[in-house]
Order: sequence, then C-alpha cells, then structure tokens
Amino acid sequence: MKLKSAIAIVAAGALAPAVSVWAQDNPPPLAERTAQSDLPLEGPRGAMQIEHVSLSIAVHPSQRRIEGTGFYRMVPQADLSELQFDLDPRFNVSRVEFDNVELAGSEWRNPDGLLTITLPQPVSANEPVMVSIDFGGMPHEAINPPWEGGFVWSQTEDGQPWIATAVQGEGCDLMWPCIDHSSHRIDTLDLMVTVPDGLVAAGNGRQIGTYANGNGTTTFRWQARDPSNYGVALQIGPYEVARRDYRSSYGNTIPLAFWHLPGNAEGAQRLLGEMADQIAFMEATFGPYPFGDEKAGVVETPHLGMEHQTINAYGNGFRPEAYGHDWLLQHEFAHEWFANQLRNASVNHMWLAEGITTWTQPLYLEHARGRMFYDAEMWKLRQRVWSRVPLVPPEGELPDYNDREAMWGDDIYFKGAWIMHTLRYLVGDGALFPAITRLTYGTSQPVPGEIHPLTRTTDDFRAILEDITAEDLGWFFDAYFHEADLPRLDMRQDGAKVSFEWITPSDLPFQMPLEVRVGGSNRTLMMTGGRGVITLPSADAHFLADPDNRILKYDAAVDAWQNRETEN
Repeated sequence: MKLKSAIAIVAAGALAPAVSVWAQDNPPPLAERTAQSDLPLEGPRGAMQIEHVSLSIAVHPSQRRIEGTGFYRMVPQADLSELQFDLDPRFNVSRVEFDNVELAGSEWRNPDGLLTITLPQPVSANEPVMVSIDFGGMPHEAINPPWEGGFVWSQTEDGQPWIATAVQGEGCDLMWPCIDHSSHRIDTLDLMVTVPDGLVAAGNGRQIGTYANGNGTTTFRWQARDPSNYGVALQIGPYEVARRDYRSSYGNTIPLAFWHLPGNAEGAQRLLGEMADQIAFMEATFGPYPFGDEKAGVVETPHLGMEHQTINAYGNGFRPEAYGHDWLLQHEFAHEWFANQLRNASVNHMWLAEGITTWTQPLYLEHARGRMFYDAEMWKLRQRVWSRVPLVPPEGELPDYNDREAMWGDDIYFKGAWIMHTLRYLVGDGALFPAITRLTYGTSQPVPGEIHPLTRTTDDFRAILEDITAEDLGWFFDAYFHEADLPRLDMRQDGAKVSFEWITPSDLPFQMPLEVRVGGSNRTLMMTGGRGVITLPSADAHFLADPDNRILKYDAAVDAWQNRETEN
C-alpha cells in the first residue's frame, strides 16, 4: 500500500513527474463517517451480500466532477425493510430503483455518509434483489496521496488530464456506493469508465471493450472477479501500453501490461521484465499469482503507488536504483498476494497485508543479490519500528494510520516485517513458508484457476502455525501483537556466569530461544520460562547475545536515535 517510510518519503521527494496537480487549497473535510473505514457491520449494511456490481462512471476532468450509476445484484442475509450503503455525502443521489421500480426521493437519505434506502416492501433473507443508484458530484480531492487519499486531478507536461484515485485509508465510499469494510467482498465487477476522447481508462481485471460514443467521449469496459473494495480504481491519462506474456511454472500464461505516459515505453518494458522475475520469485516462494486469468497490470500515476488489484499504481519515475530493481514496483506487486488475495478481516489486522508485503522486499533482495542485502534491508526497516501501541488493537478500536504519535501506520509495515523475520528464526523456513501459503490460499497446494481471495485475522495465522509446528505460540503472539512494548533482554553477569531474562508486559513467559556467541561459536539457550544461563570460559571473555540480530527486541540505541529524530 502507501508505504510511508523514510525510504518512501525520500523516493517521493525525489520524484519530479511531468505533472501539475489541480488541488483545492483547503478541500472540505470528509464527513466523520466517510473518513472512517471498517465501521462495525451493523443493521442492513451488515446483512447485504453483493454478488455483482455494474458500475458506470463518467469523468469530467475540466469540472473535476464524476457522474455514476451503480447497479447491484445482492442477496440479503436477513429479512430487511431498508438497504444501506456507504457513500460520501458530497455526492448527490438523484435516482434509486429497486427491482426496476423507481423510488420516490423521500425513500432515501444520506445526511452523514450512510445512504439508507427504505424499500417499498420488505425482502426476505436469501431472496435476490436488484438496486440501482445514480449519483454524482465533485469527489473529495486527495490532500497527500496516497497517504491521505481521494481523487488526484493532474496534468501531463503537455496539459492533458492525468487522473487517479487512491482511497485505501478512507474507503471506496469516496468514489462509489459500497460497503466500506475490509471483510466485505463482491463476487464480480463490471466497470465502465467514460472519459474525453484521447484519454485511456486503465481498469481492474480484463478489458472487455472500448466504445467510441460519437459525442467526444470514449467508454472503457473492464470486468473483474473478487475485487477488493479499495482496489477498485480510476486511473486515466493519455496512456500507451507495453505488453508481454509470462509463462508460469504452474503451466498457465499470464498477460503483463504497463499503461504509461508517452515517452516512457523503454522504462515500462524494463519494469515488465522485472515483474516477470518477481512473479517467478513470488510463485516459487508462496504460490501462484492469484489473478493470472485476468492480468498482472501496472499504470503510471501522479502519486507514488497503491496495490489496486491487477492494475497497480506506479509513480516512482522509472529511475535505476542501487537495489538492482524498482523497490516500489516490487512492493505494490507483492500486494497481489498479500492484500488482494490474502485480505485482513478488519483494519486491526492490516499488518497481514503490509507487514508480510514489506518483508518480501528483503526476501527478494536475498534471492536476487544475496544475504548481505537481506540483512542490510532488515536493519533499515528496524529503525522504523516504534511499538508505541499494540500492532493488533482490540476489536472495536479503530487505529489511525496517520497518527504520528502512535506511529501505528509505520509499525504495520516495519514491525510486521520484523515479526516475520523473528518467526523465521523461531520456527524455520520449513514451517513458516508453508504456513504463509496456507494462510494466503486456504490450501497447501494452490492451483491457478481454483483460487479465490480469503479474509484472515492474526488468530488465523497463529492457528495455522501452531498446526504445522505442533507448538503453543500464544506467548509469541501476545508479546508481539497485543502488547505495545517490545520484549527486553535483561543480562546480569556474576564472574563467568551470565544470566539472561526476557521481560515483557505479557502474563505469558516469553520463551524465545537465544543464541549467544562466545569466541567464534554460537550457543543456543532455550530460555524455558523466559530465562537462561551460560558459563563463559572466563569472567572477561567476550560474548554477544543474538549475534545475527534475528529477534525483534528493545534496542536502546535505536530508541535514542528515534527520540532524537522526532525531536528534530
């Protein structure tokens, strides 16, 4: 997603695209409800399973306005007399039909972002219904995309419109009537985007057709299966397309495509080559690319990036990097596995998408460049672990991604990645990688064509790991996910005897095995009950605990550096 690290900020600051951004100096604030995603699924909103959405959106760049119609086929999960959708109240709802009958304007209301439609007659559970909603207006403009999201209205160097949406934190209701919750999914999407002639709308899934309307506009039609709500995107510009096919080791052929601005064809083709290498790595490490029946797509955008399903946003400027590959392309593409295939059940478990994805970056470096690159990248990530609040807040508490005091928005990336690094040490590759595969696909042997996204929690991950390892990992998950403070290693020396103890706020003993290097060899203390003792060859013998830095723990030097950085 919107990787807001020191690395990303530097990259964004260095980016100088040929673009001017049309942005309001002080855009009206979002309604309180609209600004929040993952509000409890209560009432009719929590009892609506949407099977299909046909979403038609006409984009008017000169007015910074959209007009849309959403047609929904849904199956109520309970008897309902009302339907409810999330929709930014700055949109005007002009027409609502229920089972092809137009409702009076008095039958719907949306004062606060909860569009409520009173039905002419109640509907029964499991009885399919059809609803269409016409809406339009000037959508919320992103203040700092993609971190503070919305619509981005921009221009290319030669003055052509260049438009994007990035709404992960704020939700799909900034763009269309939807159920704005991480756990909610729709089965199929038919997306039709109408733009002025000369522009191209790159979309999710497969392109079904392009239609010249004869009135100065063109419509692009896309169809996608199982799209994530915030992964549905508008990405519009005077695009050209670079294409190639990738023959997967699983036997299927995956179409690759990069929608880029004119003049960037060479860079787009180079990055498609990098994407092919990344598919090979991800498939060998975790499992098949989940959307090979549609495409692996990328589009150049006027903001840094976002993991829009099968059409990832890319704004990193095609610059060569010392990594040997484009870090942003790799990060967003890995989200196809961890965000678009494996989905967090609520924002509270968002580390599953962001932390595992961030960890794939040093993993890919290890694969492509060697272990030194892995270790160097992990050290970089360690400096951004703050651990001021629990990584998985209690259910019912909605964390704030942009809270710069809590820094939870950093921890879901960097603490999440370091937890995976520590798990790798604790359980080994032979348990951890199969666990990730099962978590992501629901099976240990995923097959292309038989894959559908799964919604998961942190407890699901624990259950899978415990099943594979036959170990109770409650102490690990409690200390790292449900407590704010990192484990501390207390060391006391009495002559040649050194005692070690793990200190955590958890009621459960932290039983992380500890390697201690004495001379040129390592010894492992099992730390039963959170304690261990070692006897040195002599009282002045040098020793080093956790010499390979495999355990996420409190580090006084990092803490002092972070305090100094935040003061400055």
